Amino acid sequence: MQTSHWAYLHPQPAATGRLKQHLSDFKVTEILGYEPSGQGEHIYLWVRKEGLNTAYLAEQIAKFARVPASSVTYAGRKDKYAVTEQWLSVHKPGKAEFDWQNLDLAGAEVLKAVRHDKKLRTGVLKGNVFDITVRELSSIDELESRLQCVAQQGVPNYYGSQRFGDSRYDPRGGNLVLAEKMLDGEVIRNRNKRSMAISAMRSWLFNEYLSQRIADGLYNQAMPGDVMILHGSASFFCAEQLDEQINQRLQTGDIQLSAPLWGKGDLASSGQALAFEHKLATQHHKVSECLAELGLKQERRAINLQPQQMRWKASDSTLNLQFILPAGAFATSVLREIVDIQPNYEVE
Repeated sequence: MQTSHWAYLHPQPAATGRLKQHLSDFKVTEILGYEPSGQGEHIYLWVRKEGLNTAYLAEQIAKFARVPASSVTYAGRKDKYAVTEQWLSVHKPGKAEFDWQNLDLAGAEVLKAVRHDKKLRTGVLKGNVFDITVRELSSIDELESRLQCVAQQGVPNYYGSQRFGDSRYDPRGGNLVLAEKMLDGEVIRNRNKRSMAISAMRSWLFNEYLSQRIADGLYNQAMPGDVMILHGSASFFCAEQLDEQINQRLQTGDIQLSAPLWGKGDLASSGQALAFEHKLATQHHKVSECLAELGLKQERRAINLQPQQMRWKASDSTLNLQFILPAGAFATSVLREIVDIQPNYEVE
């Protein structure tokens, strides 16, 4: 399960650079999409963390509040090697309050606590604001034109390297190594590792579909039977016939082309698109069959990602880039079309 061959929308960037040389080079601020009400049995915590993963942070908050680990929830995981701000919620009925400044956890600070009447659930996240610094740029000759292209045309909506895990010991990422072991019949008993391996496997297959569409000249070109996702929605429909209305809606961004997130059941596509998707599933039959046997349902994901409110500033050796992405999108997939990021494992 290789990752280095995935196609670029534009030619591979000539400029190289390094990411996350300091934790503050990768800043993420969560956009929840609603404000806590101030009343209820759930305590929402707005937390800044550095060098910590979200799951570990939640465990430590549960210990501090003396509640089961299941009583602490979050809408999405944030990068460990970064400075991030996000909401977590603690289910604590009654009037019990805590002095969250006493949470003795290096790298974490509770900035705000407010009650709400509903628990924080995975998937309710609206998006994230990114503030990224790339250092040691080898060249800035083509940087401005690439940034303009990304701002205007977007980028392929690949799952980013974080989904595939730590690449220090294998360039593909540790989660893909686990996925290959699953495909070979090995039982992964650790629930969290098994979940990450399955997620990496499914994401890898989606990226294969997306890369093949780019290679075949079908990134911006619809096929009869393509599945269209309504912008800003999880709703989709199959366009069995292409007409002027479909093409116009694609051009305005009202609908988006999609690729499958593999699972059991029939594909939602038809005709030419169905044949294309079946062909790739057959090429990777071990992966597609495994995902179906695991009981995952067939889902769809848009193949284009359009960063919002992009701003940038470049010097001779440094690029600072800011943008907003919807939940589930990866900032590293945006960077991939701009700069060839070199491996960097020393994070301060």
